[in-house]
Amino acid sequence: MLPVLVALAAVLIAYMVFTSIYTNLLWYRSVGFSEVYTTQLQAKVVLFFGSGLFMALVVGANVVVAYRLRPAYRPLSVEQQGLERYRSVIDPRRKLIAVVMLGLLAVLTGSSVAGQWPVWLAFLNRTPFHVVDPQFHKDVSFYVFTYPFLRLLLGVIFATVILSFVAALMVHYLYGGLRLQGPGDKASPPTRAHLSVLAGLFVLLKAFAYWFDRYGLVHSERGVSTGASYTDVNALLPAKTILAVIALICAAMFVSNLLRRGMMLPGVGFTLLVLSAILLGGLYPLLIQQFQVKPDELAKERAFIQRNIEFTRKAYGVDKASVVPYGTQPVTDKKKLQEESDRQRQDGVRLLDPNVVGETFQQLQRIRPFYKFPDTLDVDRYTVDGRTIDTVVGLREVSGAPSGQHSWVKDRMVYTHGYGFVSAYGDRFTSRGVPEFITKSMPVAPDEKIKVARPEIYFGERSPRYSVVGGRGQQELDYPDNSKAGQRSSTYTGEGGVAIDSFFRKLLYSTKFQDKNLLLSGAIKKDAKILYNRTPREMVHRAAPWLTLDGDPYPAVVGGRIVWIVDGYTASSGYPYAEQTSLGEATRDTITDTRSAVAQQANDHINYMRNAVKATVDAYDGTVHLYQWDTEDPITKTWMKVFKGTVQPRSSIPPELEAHFRYPQDLFKVQRKILSKYHVTDPAAFFSGEGFWEVPEDPGAKGKRQPPYYQSLRTPGAPATNFSLTTVFNPRGNGQLAAFMSVSCTPGPGYGKIEILQMPRNAQPAGPGQVQSSFETDSQVKNDLFALRQGGTKTVPGNLLTIPFAGGLLYVEPMYAKTAGGSEQQPYPFLGKVLVQFGDSITAANSLREALNQILGGAGGPAATTPGGKLSPEAQKAVGELQRAVDAYEKAQREGNYPAMGEAWKQIKDARDALAAAQQAKPPAAPAPSGSPSPSPSPSASPSATPPRD
Repeated sequence: MLPVLVALAAVLIAYMVFTSIYTNLLWYRSVGFSEVYTTQLQAKVVLFFGSGLFMALVVGANVVVAYRLRPAYRPLSVEQQGLERYRSVIDPRRKLIAVVMLGLLAVLTGSSVAGQWPVWLAFLNRTPFHVVDPQFHKDVSFYVFTYPFLRLLLGVIFATVILSFVAALMVHYLYGGLRLQGPGDKASPPTRAHLSVLAGLFVLLKAFAYWFDRYGLVHSERGVSTGASYTDVNALLPAKTILAVIALICAAMFVSNLLRRGMMLPGVGFTLLVLSAILLGGLYPLLIQQFQVKPDELAKERAFIQRNIEFTRKAYGVDKASVVPYGTQPVTDKKKLQEESDRQRQDGVRLLDPNVVGETFQQLQRIRPFYKFPDTLDVDRYTVDGRTIDTVVGLREVSGAPSGQHSWVKDRMVYTHGYGFVSAYGDRFTSRGVPEFITKSMPVAPDEKIKVARPEIYFGERSPRYSVVGGRGQQELDYPDNSKAGQRSSTYTGEGGVAIDSFFRKLLYSTKFQDKNLLLSGAIKKDAKILYNRTPREMVHRAAPWLTLDGDPYPAVVGGRIVWIVDGYTASSGYPYAEQTSLGEATRDTITDTRSAVAQQANDHINYMRNAVKATVDAYDGTVHLYQWDTEDPITKTWMKVFKGTVQPRSSIPPELEAHFRYPQDLFKVQRKILSKYHVTDPAAFFSGEGFWEVPEDPGAKGKRQPPYYQSLRTPGAPATNFSLTTVFNPRGNGQLAAFMSVSCTPGPGYGKIEILQMPRNAQPAGPGQVQSSFETDSQVKNDLFALRQGGTKTVPGNLLTIPFAGGLLYVEPMYAKTAGGSEQQPYPFLGKVLVQFGDSITAANSLREALNQILGGAGGPAATTPGGKLSPEAQKAVGELQRAVDAYEKAQREGNYPAMGEAWKQIKDARDALAAAQQAKPPAAPAPSGSPSPSPSPSASPSATPPRD
């Protein structure tokens, strides 16, 4: 039975391998990228069989040589008598054992090397960077493409020689050529010669390794900064050269054992090599570092620090980032401030926080429980009513059949796709404090301001693992309606997907997904297709495996169709003199740590990064397009040679699509980490490290880094408002603000321009954490927030936006309220207050316009604010009464005095009403102009009682 079982196992393995390869090929054909898969497959096959065959042949040859050099006579000894038992077992089966062992070795070697196919293909198609390193005067492409391949090649040969030596040693020992006991020589002359040659080859390879190690010094971490340091150049570099020469001499000593008897020369060579490695490679550089460099480190390392600064800034694409002083002369005149606010349209700041209102979208727009919005929405720009505005968008994706109604047909053939593109104004709220939607209808209304002709979402971030769609008579749920059937259904007609209407393919996919229903179900009709591998990131990763993808794909409506836009990066760890960073650590912040919609990056260490490709995935038919974005990136050019025709030129990008491109977040996060140090370009200042910055902690999530924010703003000197990605820096270990950083996200001449506004070091403004603390401790804001937090309601802080304004910084934070949920309705955030700080002035209001009028002294502000910017006597009295009532309530609460708590609560409501009445009173000195917004009383805990907002 054993041969039969082995044959069956071989057939089963072959079938599983065939299923995996063929279904992958079918998927690649369905998206038009079959060449990508076949090229990878060919490269893997060549490397697998090439390296495996090389290893098996060389090791096998040495085993044969060792066997043929076995001595004809073996002296009798206890050792040989013990080995004789093993020889008697092995000898009759030695060929079978050798074939099995060599075959296993070949498979292990081939599997390991085949995984390095990107290194091989990139080497074969390498493209020059036209940047030369200052030490060895080699193009950067040598370190990015050639050096990794040479190290791979050297590693395979090293492993082959070592395993050959071990295998030969075992055979020589087994057949008596090498003895541990008995009189006379322990090794026969043929054995000594064979092992000496193998040892000589190993030492020769070590000589090559020492020589190539010299080039690895450009990635050294020995000095103050990354790259070859003073010690590396003046001690370790010559030491490596000398060690390479010594290794060549030692290799010759080992090979000389072919001509003479004895182990003296190999022993001397080995001892010389070890001592040289210890003294020249270890001790000598250590002495140079301690006694020459340390006493005068800056002078010795200055030139090498300058190299590191220059190459690091170039490698991460921040060499053209501008740092300009800001904040030395903020405007204080109230009239000028109001004029500047009107000119810059500060009342249009994006208050809708995409990281908070996902729950609001979910409760107000999911329509049915089998639809799902992401917990983190996206920010884009759309032209609505002739004006380009910041828009918060999300897709209504399907999450599967309703609870209790699951079946294979429903899960795989009915609930197959989502429906609808939902968008909201970034700066508007309804009277209930919820987003004002631009598109929301189901079905799509013909008069919506963003036209969506294909609202079905078959390819999305939450699509099922696989679905069977299309086919004659197939009905897939679109949305529920008021028709007799109670729902609107359709049949998929897209080009994407793989036909599954034959028995053979049903069998393959039943095996692939381990689901017998695919083979047995009669519900699969003629012309049906199977959709799988359908999330945007996975699809782009398969189409372009050489790219690192941004963690946050976002949807956009282009030509009436919903497409996913995915930013693709080229990255490398081989750029000389550039500081390495962990991609995962650099991109980790509040959003990646707490939100499932944004993927975390792997902890790969890189020192070069470019936004090389903009990819799109059609949400209906899964069409994938790759567009070259960075036309100068050599890594992109290299892979365009490997996978010809897969990346389209930048000139082919449709203008309507390009208008929705934005600067990617993960690249920006990496660049801000680099610029926290490398904004310092003077070697002496860099050496001291005194001017280094850090990304502040998110005020809304302690212990986590603040994420960057998309917002439209006008930076100082800019002619117009620009859609930007922004962040701020603190000095290291200091809560104040050191700098404000922004990058233009609008495609065009200014796209990707990084600008840093550096605050004066002797008068730094408050940082995000300090501003948040000011909001919580300011008496007026504290009272407003206290009123919001009654009746089981809790407050949820939105994004704390930092906006350069009038020579200073304007901080804007929407404060959302979230009521206690009932048994049928889940709570969701609604806008409670808008908190604003400018300079030393802090306020909270029902809308941003009202807050700006209060804090900047505008004529349209609440009448309780006098022209001098102070509260009226009536308002001051009401605030005082409210504060005393709050103190009384807190005291009674601590004492557990419930009657006193009730009385204090009545006083709080009376004081609140008095404050509202004072705010509504019109002062004779500054009457509100016609058309100004009318202030409303503070909101209660109920969303329905929230006042109207602009």
